Order: sequence, then C-alpha cells, then structure tokens
Amino acid sequence: MEQRVSLITLGVAHLKRSREFYERLGWRRSMAKAEGVVFFQAGGMALALYPRDELAKDAEIAPDGHGFCGISLAYNARSREEVDLVLAEVQAAGAKLLKPAQEAFWGGYSGYFSDPDGFPWEVAWNPSFPIMEDGSIRIPD
Repeated sequence: MEQRVSLITLGVAHLKRSREFYERLGWRRSMAKAEGVVFFQAGGMALALYPRDELAKDAEIAPDGHGFCGISLAYNARSREEVDLVLAEVQAAGAKLLKPAQEAFWGGYSGYFSDPDGFPWEVAWNPSFPIMEDGSIRIPD
C-alpha cells in the first residue's frame, strides 16, 4: 500500500447544514451535481461529507458513536497571525471554538474549533513544517 491519504469522509448529521458551513469558509464544492454526498478538493486529497447513518451502514458499523472519536483534522497556517485570522473566520461561519490559540508545547502556536457535527479541527502554525506554495506541508526526516 502506498503511503498516502486520498479522501477523508466525515459522517454528518445534516448534509445541507455541513455543506453550507464549509461553503461559508470559502470552500468550493466539487462534483456539485452529486446527490447525497458533498466533495471538496483539498490540495492533493479531498474532503467528503456524507450522512452519518449512511456512512455507518456502508462500513457495517453502528452509527451511534458519541464523545471524542479519536481523530482531529488540521489546517496548518503559514504564520501565527494566520492562526488567529482563521479561528476568527471559522467562528464567524458558525464554528464552535474549542481551544483558543496559544503557544504549543512542541514550539508552535495552535487552537481548535469544531464544525457543526463536532469534528475537531486544529489550526496550527508549526515552524518545523514548511508549507509549500500549493499549500502542502513537508514533514522533516
């Protein structure tokens, strides 16, 4: 298996509400005519929104998960200032601030928000992870 992630799918309670949230962040929908699923191209990978019950059925697992699901998504910023700007932007779009931006133990600066379905996103500036022009990050060896 190649070392890569192609698509992250979030099981959401209300597809329209979640689509509208990400669109308020300025994300542009791909495959806009697709029904019952929403795709956003995110650099070399994609983020999909899909009804939680349908996603659970497809994976043959119970849909009633609750509490921390053991995953967070991350948006790496190019600067400390961008972290603060992004957190303000997502709050204006309806996100819940989970943790205000602050100095991180690993030498950077980060905070957390959650989307309408409670998926946690970290917004971080990490001086050790340079961001390329296309928005991708490079993890040092």
